Amino acid sequence: MNAGLSAGDALSAGVSLDDSELRLIGNSAGMRKVRELIGRVAPTDSTVLICGESGCGKELVAESVHAMSPRAGKPFVAINCAAIPATLIEAELFGHERGSFTGAMRTREGVFERANGGTLLLDEITEMPLDLQSRLLRVLETKRLNRVGGSADLPVDVRVIASTNRLPAQAFDEGRLREDIYYRLAVVTIELPPLRRNGTHKRLSENLRLRFMRHRWPGNVRELRNAVERAYILCDGELDLDESEMPTLRGDPEGKGSVHGNEIHMAIGATLDEIERTFILATLKHFEGDKRRAADVLGCSLKTLYNKLHAYDRERAGRERATGLN
Repeated sequence: MNAGLSAGDALSAGVSLDDSELRLIGNSAGMRKVRELIGRVAPTDSTVLICGESGCGKELVAESVHAMSPRAGKPFVAINCAAIPATLIEAELFGHERGSFTGAMRTREGVFERANGGTLLLDEITEMPLDLQSRLLRVLETKRLNRVGGSADLPVDVRVIASTNRLPAQAFDEGRLREDIYYRLAVVTIELPPLRRNGTHKRLSENLRLRFMRHRWPGNVRELRNAVERAYILCDGELDLDESEMPTLRGDPEGKGSVHGNEIHMAIGATLDEIERTFILATLKHFEGDKRRAADVLGCSLKTLYNKLHAYDRERAGRERATGLN
């Protein structure tokens, strides 16, 4: 898409909004609907409510709306309402005057003023105290605010996008969201689909997760995507494939080699230790774990082979502890 072509222009001109333009991945019906909504709402100045589970990419959607709007050249400011103590969130939102409370050594702008002319994302809006939601509603309606400890009305020109990982109905029942602020924010609601597919609740087994962590992924994201999709198709419940079902993980996942039938291919740049480890593990696998036969073929004693394998286990355990996997 040309830099000067807005989302609305693109839709009216029949230009598709693809993942590279919206930085969103996925081609399911749910994700196609998300992209369409972004394209329609971006050129407007309407408030937007983004709903979805944690990790679904709500902030990415908000950034996409901003980037494709007439405000794209202005600030995009995000604030996580759940991460700020209730005693400080009012000052963080609306700013404060010097001396307005203990520790207020100078006048400070809030996020509304810092986002003036641009877009403000209020992440996890249901974590904002109810009395503050009432004040937020007034700012949205009047486009004016008072800093904490101040008396002057300050004009603000901000497009507000809010997000939540809760269902609005659930938030109402739990007393976390005022209905009036909900209806003011949800001019357009974008619901992000979770990553799980086809109504299933599959997850990676611990074994496969560790193999994923150790693998070097020479094929990068494409290889990872194919590996996960293959695991999803072939497994029920926990995803845990052996090497015959997952050829991208054949060979030593910790080294720089790969096994193809009875051949071992080593990458230029592999160290002698990596080459040795690849050959030892591949030979052991070839003989289905028979250490005595593997040692005979490798030309070393059984004790030497055991020592090597114990060393590999210690190295692996050390890496897992370092990455917080234990």
